[in-house]
This record gives sequence, C-alpha cells and structure tokens, in this order.
Amino acid sequence: MNQIDQLKIRANAKINLTLDITGKRPDGYHTLSTVMQSVSLHDHVTVSRSRPAGGIRITCDDPSVPCGERNLAYRAASAFFEASGAENPGILIAIEKRIPSQAGLAGGSADAAAVLYALNRMFGSPLAEESLLQAGASVGADVPFCLTGGTQLAEGIGTIFSPLPAMMPCPIVIVKPPFSSSTAEAYHAADTAALCHPSARPAAEALRSGSLSALAASLGNSFESVVAPAEISALKRQFCANGAIGSGMSGSGTAVFGLFDSPAAAEMCRCALAEQYRSVFLVFPSHRGVEEENIAPAL
Repeated sequence: MNQIDQLKIRANAKINLTLDITGKRPDGYHTLSTVMQSVSLHDHVTVSRSRPAGGIRITCDDPSVPCGERNLAYRAASAFFEASGAENPGILIAIEKRIPSQAGLAGGSADAAAVLYALNRMFGSPLAEESLLQAGASVGADVPFCLTGGTQLAEGIGTIFSPLPAMMPCPIVIVKPPFSSSTAEAYHAADTAALCHPSARPAAEALRSGSLSALAASLGNSFESVVAPAEISALKRQFCANGAIGSGMSGSGTAVFGLFDSPAAAEMCRCALAEQYRSVFLVFPSHRGVEEENIAPAL
C-alpha cells in the first residue's frame, strides 16, 4: 500500500440552528442542547510529512491567526500523536482561511478536525472512530462534531450526539459583522444574565417532517440575550427584510445566518448585505464536517 505523504482537506464550518445553555457543571463546563449543522463554507487544510522529525509547523494565509501552539490545529496534531503512539516524522499544516474567526462558526475546530482526520488517514488509521472523537474532544468541544458533521443534536458539553435527518438543501446566507465575540466572555456573561431557552425539539421535528418553514420558525440561541443583543437583533431584522424566512445567531456569535426558500432570494439578500458587510457568504447545508480533496502518494 502506498504511503500517503500529503492530504488536502475541506474543513467545513458549522451553524447552530438552535442552542440552549442548560446548566453549568462543577468543573466549570457549561451543558448545552443544540442542533448543529455543517455548511459548505470551508477552510482548506493541507497536511504534509515534513522535516525536522518530531516537529509541527503551521502556515496560514491569514496573518491574524496564531501559527504556534495556541492554534487548535497544532494541538490536534499533538493529540493525534499522543493518542496513536505513532512516531511524528515532522508535519507541515498549511491553512487557507475562509471561515471568519470569533464568529461562532467553529473555524478553529474545523481546522483541528481536518488535521486529526488527515493524520489518521496518513498513518494507516491507528485510531478507531471513538478514539479519534476522544482526541478531538481533548482539543475543543466543537471538534468531535466537526469530525462527523451533518445534522446532529449535541448535548452535554456538546460532545454527546444524536443524528438527525439531513437538513433540507436550502440556501443559507451568513454574515460576520465587524465585531467579534470571545466564547469565554460570552459564557461568563451568560452566567449572570436572564437567558432565553430555545428548545431543540421543534427543530428536530421540523427536520423529521422535512418542513423548511417550521425549521425557520424554530431557530433560537441563548447567547443572543448577552452577545451584542441590539446589534444581533438589528441584523436579524435585516435578514428578514431581505427575504429570509428565518434568522439566528450561530454559537456564541457573532455570525448571523438566514434561511431562504429560493436561491434567487438568497442571492438578492447576499448582494444587499454585501453593500454593508465585508464577510458575507452564500452557502448550503453539508452532510460532512471534513471532506478529502486530494491524495498525493509517495513515488
């Protein structure tokens, strides 16, 4: 069997169709009930065998992204070699960023998932799926979902999954406003705020029935009460004024998305919002969190 020296992975973003903060554990972690959905907005992550032996090197085309041990992709590579026992020959991770940072879209977690997936393939799959997910959870709570992707109910600290029927193939417009949100600060604010508590049940029922209108009506996020609520509400109103049948914030913010029942309406909204915001994306639901793009076998 040919040795795989390089893999290029499409690392898909996620949105939260619903998100409820259900509690806080003694260890400080918050518990959630959230319906998560992979979308076609993605980073490209290329993982290559490199030199020197034992090293992990990261490059990124976004200068604002840290390329050392703070990067979740670096931590994912370290977690893989620790969990698998494989010898690190030297790894180069090249990240082409398209997913905005500090947006609630799991950009860093998606990159980490891509690295775990790629390394497991390159080293002959030493980690079974459960072990790979455990390695991902050690890096970040969103990493296991980014490894599996699709449409899932996530509970606990976001790592207990129940698959749901695939989301309807509807257009989705995502806007990252010019302000960002720190996940840690958002959770801290949520600890003392009066939160909304959207149930995941209506969204799950809408997915099972295939009703896009019911899904749009079910959108909700506890963090909308504490993360720039006036600005987020105004952006959601803009979406609805521009043809969205439902709008919500993803994760701990600050990206806001709208669901549409036609590609033409979505494109008109994208164009309208692009006049005001720099980061506007027209995307679709995806069935996967990571997707392999190419394999370069050794000569």
